[in-house]
Amino acid sequence: MGDLVSLSKRRGFIFQSSEIYGGAPACWDYGPLGAQLKRNIAENWWKAMTYREDIEGLDTSVLMHPTVWKASGHVEGFNDPMVDCRKCKGRFRADHLQGENCPSCGAVNSFTEARDFNLMFKTQMGPIPSEEATVYLRPETAQGIFVDFALVQGCMRKKIPFGVAQIGKAFRNEISPGNFIFRMREFEQMEMQYFVKPGTEVEAMEQWQERRYQWHLANGLSKGKLDQRPHGKDELAHYARTAVDIEYKFPHGTGELEGIHSRSDFDLARHQKYSGKKLEFVDQADGNKRYLPFVVETSVGLDRCLLALLCDAYRTENKGDRERERVVLGLMPHLSPVKLAVLPLMRKVDIEEPCRKFFEDIGKHYRAEYDSAGSIGKRYRRQDEIGTPFCFTYDFDTLEDGAVTVRERDTMAQERIPLEQVANYLRDRFLR
Repeated sequence: MGDLVSLSKRRGFIFQSSEIYGGAPACWDYGPLGAQLKRNIAENWWKAMTYREDIEGLDTSVLMHPTVWKASGHVEGFNDPMVDCRKCKGRFRADHLQGENCPSCGAVNSFTEARDFNLMFKTQMGPIPSEEATVYLRPETAQGIFVDFALVQGCMRKKIPFGVAQIGKAFRNEISPGNFIFRMREFEQMEMQYFVKPGTEVEAMEQWQERRYQWHLANGLSKGKLDQRPHGKDELAHYARTAVDIEYKFPHGTGELEGIHSRSDFDLARHQKYSGKKLEFVDQADGNKRYLPFVVETSVGLDRCLLALLCDAYRTENKGDRERERVVLGLMPHLSPVKLAVLPLMRKVDIEEPCRKFFEDIGKHYRAEYDSAGSIGKRYRRQDEIGTPFCFTYDFDTLEDGAVTVRERDTMAQERIPLEQVANYLRDRFLR
């Protein structure tokens, strides 16, 4: 993980937030390449989830009516057990501790009694602080979907089953965040709530579990590092009847990447009760029968997804060999933040002017970099390290034969192709 953190800072993927002031704990900034990679993952998820007839997209507010969180159970039950070490004053989640030794100072039996700590961030809405003005930064995006369920169903004329998807920020005042961007206080979720007729939720749960697992494999995660783990009865969330975690073997240990939950009608029933508004679906195909749909949820952390992809893609080849060693970020081409690099063989006007023109033309269709600094070998290594799948070298022969040399990142194989075939070459590879 240390090598990945170093690469992330050096190459502009991820920075410590407010670093010049010593950093903000468990808060991270995405640099130019990290922001693009994050956007690519999000767009890939959005297409997979909403480019379907049965799922609509949504973008709800971070700030919601405070009763939303009472209805959802977050005000009363969104707590983690917290303990303090009497010796070093360290603070930890009790359910994350292993044994009786303090993980910071090693003291034995030094912990205070566990006490509940609510994870929601509080703030005030309006100019005058008061208890009535208290609102919360949302700890999940799902509730925005539930409170808008009837509006989406009505205006989009959706029939059961259908889903609503959303990507957005969530905030949790974690007691013991860490492991780089695995557990943060401000993070981004990609969630979809799929509304089904009661009695059909088991089949829907199985279908979405498999679809979500295959999505992660298609993004390049190694099958040997992915697992699907059902929750035991003692670890189910208060809203869940059944749950399965898609887990990934991170460098710090196996952790949840995505959760698929069967939420029954818990959320809609609670919001119907607290709001006094009818949220039932009228099934015209079944004699206008009214019922509260059951829900199957898929919830993946965008930041954790990005971290897993970086961990899986990062590799060092020929380690220790000064001539041949190279660091490679083997991201799938459709996710790579930079799709191609254009490299003039030399800094000569005869080459650079037409090479620049080639770069500007291809850059209208793909995110590209132009790099003329250093030897061609060092430039290849730089592009390997940021995951650029293709490098095009423009040389003196290009002026004569109208062809460029393309080098593939993973195999380092090179071939000569005419300039007029570059667009087809790239299209074929990004559509694979």
